[in-house]
Amino acid sequence: MTFRTDRRLVLASAAALALSAALPAHAQDEFPRRKPITLVVPFAPGGGNDILARAIAPKMGQLLGQTVVIDNRPGAGGNLGTEQVARAAPDGYTLVIASSQVTMNPFLDMKLPFRIERDFEPVGLLASMPMVLVANVQEPYRSLADFMRYSKEHPGKITYSSPGNGTPQHLAGEVFAKLNRTEMLHVPYRGTGPSITDLIAGQVQVSFATYASVMQHVQAGKLRALGVAGARRTALAPELPTFADAGLKNYDASLWYSLLAPAKTPKAVVDRLNAAMVAAVADPAVARQLTQQGFETQTSTPEQLREFIAKELRRWERVIVDNHIKVSL
Repeated sequence: MTFRTDRRLVLASAAALALSAALPAHAQDEFPRRKPITLVVPFAPGGGNDILARAIAPKMGQLLGQTVVIDNRPGAGGNLGTEQVARAAPDGYTLVIASSQVTMNPFLDMKLPFRIERDFEPVGLLASMPMVLVANVQEPYRSLADFMRYSKEHPGKITYSSPGNGTPQHLAGEVFAKLNRTEMLHVPYRGTGPSITDLIAGQVQVSFATYASVMQHVQAGKLRALGVAGARRTALAPELPTFADAGLKNYDASLWYSLLAPAKTPKAVVDRLNAAMVAAVADPAVARQLTQQGFETQTSTPEQLREFIAKELRRWERVIVDNHIKVSL
């Protein structure tokens, strides 16, 4: 992904935001004056979607002159809350923080009640997040190479947690097992928080998790970070090897996050939301908070996000179909 927050995009978005604010009320259809904006997080508190939403909501609300309320709606691997937004009125007052899993789920034999390219209006990319493999500190593997060797020697003996079936963290484990020619037992939870809590307690052995959700536990010595599940190392933890560094080629389970509105939301409303989103992410205090929590800001226009989603849908279709990956719900 090549999108970045740059000065030109920030200035253009700020100008668009100022212009829309200056328009007569009837030209904006009163948006967003009528009521608070609901930002749906389709997972329990504690995960990457939730952390990102709570970081940007106050600044977006300030820029828009309206309260932005966080609504956690976990369930069905994120599909429950996402469906709620797909069925919401297309007026800009109900949005969803969607991660890269929305481009994975269509190919996992799920009976999805929505289609991402049909039922949503892209607002913009927000950020990306390194996915890392972390282990309980009592486990014998102390490096990524150790883990890869151990998992091959003990097929079906390793349990790994995720925030739920069909989530990017779940798929990261399934793709790894296929490429490493082994088997692992998936243990789904209702959200990242309980998934990591049980990992620390030793109820499961490893987890593919967002860097933001585990960094504090790694730094405190409660978890052991083994590697980055992406194509390149991250500046947030440059000492962590990628799976390619450890000998596993073509493995990339990078996470990205975006803001989506219901399909047919007016373009003027989408553009106003995008302007507020980009300006919020570029705000020095917000940018600093996101960096400290493990995010790499990567914003875009609505049109760029639409093209990016189409590209990711094609990529994950190849990955999932070629590796015969199935998900049991």
